[in-house]
Amino acid sequence: MNNSWNRIIYKLWAPLYDRVFNSGAFAGARKKALSDLDLKPGQQVLLVGAGTGADLPLISGRSLSVTAIDLSPAMLAEARSKVKEGEKITFLEMDAQDLRFGDETFDVVIANLILSVVPDAERCMQEIVRVTSHGGKIVIFDKFASNGRVSPVMKVLRPLISVLGTDIGRDFNLLFLPYKEQLSIKEESPLLMRGMYRKIVLEKN
Repeated sequence: MNNSWNRIIYKLWAPLYDRVFNSGAFAGARKKALSDLDLKPGQQVLLVGAGTGADLPLISGRSLSVTAIDLSPAMLAEARSKVKEGEKITFLEMDAQDLRFGDETFDVVIANLILSVVPDAERCMQEIVRVTSHGGKIVIFDKFASNGRVSPVMKVLRPLISVLGTDIGRDFNLLFLPYKEQLSIKEESPLLMRGMYRKIVLEKN
């Protein structure tokens, strides 16, 4: 996967994405990922890889300062259509591997279905940690290899599915390891497909 290909594939996905990944079980899992997030008025919230904006209705109406970034202009256009009147949301076309924000800018970073999409997940994780304030929360809803192990079937499917713009074999433990002194895991729970899709809540120490 690379950014050029991701721009192309997600331009194609944009008009279909909500029907496939933001409905049914996926919509329920996404709601569970954010349902108990304690957001306070005035907090700075970043949506990394905001996509079609499916998370926006789940955090709306709380007087937050929300910034939503995505690499795909087509996906951002879909996200803008979900904004309610009066909501304060800034949309920016931006690479999740190179966040153009200062250190410790955001109180809450929501990174749903992005670490499995970017070409360099390690770099993306580094940027997410960097822009999160001390005491801030990082919420992740994504798919990762179970216990870090890629099954024989997944090994066969992995390169084929990557053409669609996602990686089904990434290991969250490897992404977390460099930050085990900086981050605390507050929650890790299975949401879909026997735990392949998981909710992970981190706090920056």
